[in-house]
Amino acid sequence: MTILVTGGAGFIGANFVHDWLKLSDETVINLDQLTYAGNRSNLQDIADNPQHTFVHGSIADRDLVASLLRRHDARAIIHFAAETHVDRAIANPAIFFETNVLGTSHLLETSRRYFERLAPAERAAFRFIHVSTDEVYGSLGPGDADFTEESPYRPNNPYAASKAAADHAARSYGKTYGLPVIVTNSSNNYGPRQYPEKLIPLVITKALAGEGLPIYGSGKQIRDWLHVADHCAALRAVLAAGRPGESYNIGGGSQLSNLIVVHAICTLLDHIRPRRDDRAYAEQVMHVADRPGHDERYGIDASKLARELGWRPTRNFRTGLEATVRWHVASSGARDTRTRPARPEPVTAQFA
Repeated sequence: MTILVTGGAGFIGANFVHDWLKLSDETVINLDQLTYAGNRSNLQDIADNPQHTFVHGSIADRDLVASLLRRHDARAIIHFAAETHVDRAIANPAIFFETNVLGTSHLLETSRRYFERLAPAERAAFRFIHVSTDEVYGSLGPGDADFTEESPYRPNNPYAASKAAADHAARSYGKTYGLPVIVTNSSNNYGPRQYPEKLIPLVITKALAGEGLPIYGSGKQIRDWLHVADHCAALRAVLAAGRPGESYNIGGGSQLSNLIVVHAICTLLDHIRPRRDDRAYAEQVMHVADRPGHDERYGIDASKLARELGWRPTRNFRTGLEATVRWHVASSGARDTRTRPARPEPVTAQFA
């Protein structure tokens, strides 16, 4: 059997593909357009795996997608492909609506036509997993309850709005055409292979380069941090037993401010890859003008996923962050003369 993964050369998609190949003997067809965040190097160590086929192309190319679905008898689509970075969406919103809304609509329509031609048993087994974000719900205040699947959509930036529109499109194809769509909304992911424009890899990269570590505004904005491996495990659970037409929130249960996370990274780097001048990386922290429409807090209530499918996050943020920092340090190599060689001993970062 075969699954089609879109955006499988990106951060979450590539991690999903790697984990899938370790845990399943089912073939993966990996479709990615290789924009700036999609990187073939994320797939380098599985390039010769006979269970993995990479296809360079767009989700908006209906003929290509249709041929892949038919030729490989795909029994599911896991749709990661999207433009994701809020800063880029503020600077150029059009590409976000083109990819996230129009691209998803093309993929849904191609999937519908394929689905309607399947035999009854194959139709009953088919799934379309639409991977989305908690940002569609907008912003929480300090005392507000966490987002549930019943929370209203209130996107506050073009990226969130484009994903909200895509979520609604996916849901509509389930209600109108019977396409077995499941929508997932996850909190902020972190882990290996993340493109260095997101907070955690950006801070690590800039710190090792001796550059300033920019924090928007006060840095008190709170995010719920989810290790990408836990996210991938949740998606496998949804694919295996999720109910078509439902949505599932996926959260890490680790709500921390950006400022606390940045200082924790600095503490880890002080031990793992200390500066040659023995000064603290925290001295590189700098506050910059806040992002327009910056959401104050995200928080995910993932109890539905736990109750129905038995999924819960297994990664502790302390150890998960250290492993992530070590991965990025190792990936950066030892070329920078501003730092000393990495240390292998574990270290405890403070989150307060």
